[in-house]
Amino acid sequence: MFENISMAFSAIRANKMRSFLTMLGIIIGIGSVIAIVSIGDSMRGLMADLYKEVGINRAIVYVSYAVDEYRSTDYFTIDELEQIENTFPDEIPYLDFQNSDLQDAVYGRNRVKISYSGVNKGYDKVQPVNIIHGRMINEDDVKNRKKNIVLEKKTAIKLFGTDDVVGRSLRTSINKDLDDYYVVGVYEKNLSAFAAMMMGSSGDGEAYCPYTLIATPDTWHFALNCYVAEDIDQDAFRTKFVRYIAKMTGRPEELITYYTAKEEMGEWDMILSTLSVAVGAIAAISLLVGGIGIMNIMLVSVTERTREIGIRKALGARTRDVLMQFLTESAIISAFGGFIGVLLGVGLVSLGGALLHVAVVIRPSVIVMAVSFSAIVGIFFGLYPASKAAKADPIDALRYE
Repeated sequence: MFENISMAFSAIRANKMRSFLTMLGIIIGIGSVIAIVSIGDSMRGLMADLYKEVGINRAIVYVSYAVDEYRSTDYFTIDELEQIENTFPDEIPYLDFQNSDLQDAVYGRNRVKISYSGVNKGYDKVQPVNIIHGRMINEDDVKNRKKNIVLEKKTAIKLFGTDDVVGRSLRTSINKDLDDYYVVGVYEKNLSAFAAMMMGSSGDGEAYCPYTLIATPDTWHFALNCYVAEDIDQDAFRTKFVRYIAKMTGRPEELITYYTAKEEMGEWDMILSTLSVAVGAIAAISLLVGGIGIMNIMLVSVTERTREIGIRKALGARTRDVLMQFLTESAIISAFGGFIGVLLGVGLVSLGGALLHVAVVIRPSVIVMAVSFSAIVGIFFGLYPASKAAKADPIDALRYE
């Protein structure tokens, strides 16, 4: 066994360039498979983190688009929202209309276009809000429609030149109400580059305000944005809540859409997983190309070393010994190509993650599977050339020039 390995390395060293070019198909194939699978797994991890930011127990409820024509009762008012809050105080810890308004904010000579998100009391209990100065929107702000806002840190710096701006006012218009609005808090967003890109903002800055500033008593809203308590039976509550909304809107239960963030995350995970497998399978085709390259070179090697084979057999080498010699050589070429491919794939993915400031996921099982598969490819495609060498007639081989 050790003799075969030594002879294989000697043959590879004797033809370094040819051996490397033979490995190239395996290197590209293994590197591509590892990189693609790792990118897919990393994307799935990023999507999971993104939905943790959004809230995995979040649900959007509305009358389905399948209705022939919308009626006024298909929409929701502030009174109905408060009615739902009072009916499900334990099951729904947070509820709003997920409304927003994009307006210019002015302080002195500075002007920033801010995207205002209307939130209800307790928003910071269901969503991570890192308050660094002041406080979050509270029940008094919402109930009395106070013109108080909570600015995002970068927005505060753009507008005021500093982030400690609690107590200051700015001139803006929310829901066409131009007036002075007071900063009661400043928060900082700690999102990955991917999460920031996906969640984004339509303006130059962001801020929270009481949802009652955007949703007035005489306005209707298409959907409810709910955060459901985690310690309850989700399926039982879903059935109960859909029945309640159906009765409120006067629509059949099948026309009420109850869509959860968990369901949406599952759909994304399935899409990314399927895409990763499909693209990885396409990349794996290059392994077959690399295997054919190994077979081709090994056939050339058998032809070039015909006299060597004849001498070995004349000196007593068995057919099995010659077979193992060439199989070992093809397996080593393929395994080394797989090893280099692993380094290439892992290196590229790690470099990309470092540049994008994204945590990459590299599964050891994929690496083991890739290297094992590359060795199997080498043995499989080296079997025919090795068999041809092993069956060579020693007399004919010795006469070969």
